[in-house]
Amino acid sequence: MAILQIDFNKIESMTLPGMNNGTGTMSARMYNDDSYRIIPTAIHPGGSIGSHKQESGDDMNYIISGMGKAICDGIEEELRPGVLHICPKGSMHSIINVGEEDLVMLTVVVKK
Repeated sequence: MAILQIDFNKIESMTLPGMNNGTGTMSARMYNDDSYRIIPTAIHPGGSIGSHKQESGDDMNYIISGMGKAICDGIEEELRPGVLHICPKGSMHSIINVGEEDLVMLTVVVKK
């Protein structure tokens, strides 16, 4: 089995306005291949990822800092450091920064 190391310091940071018809902006560095999508992300204050259907696989979002909320298939969850939000493939979800600082998270999608 090959060992895969991803150096996010070598991946250019993107600023994304209104992702999936959300609000505000977010910054991200994205690794994407046939098996994984791994994204260190910061949703800036007042920003959100709009509601969208999770198509490629289960979407796992580990919260590093900040405060937010996720809405997955109509169920609202509080997001805070140490919480992992999982949106299963086929579900609808959104993530909203409800705090005054960046909502920093690591998103991992294992493609199915």
